[in-house]
Amino acid sequence: MSKRQRRQKKSFPWVFVVFGSILIIAAILFFANQNGGGTPAIAIDQQKIDYGYVQFGNNKTFTIKVTNNGDGILRFKEKPIVEVLEGC
Repeated sequence: MSKRQRRQKKSFPWVFVVFGSILIIAAILFFANQNGGGTPAIAIDQQKIDYGYVQFGNNKTFTIKVTNNGDGILRFKEKPIVEVLEGC
């Protein structure tokens, strides 16, 4: 074997490794920014609902409108809960 053939066998395809690394980094950055690209901001139309005096056993219903005023996707990690306070 000549010296030229030995060099060709020993060379490593660094161009493909660098190109593949760039593609992987680009994919990671693309998928990391899939949350809508912004920050969500929750808004509720009523902070306090006053029904006055309600006798035990009587049911009252109400509707709360929840909106997203931000520019990102609003997601709940857990079920939202409503706290009922007596005498407020």
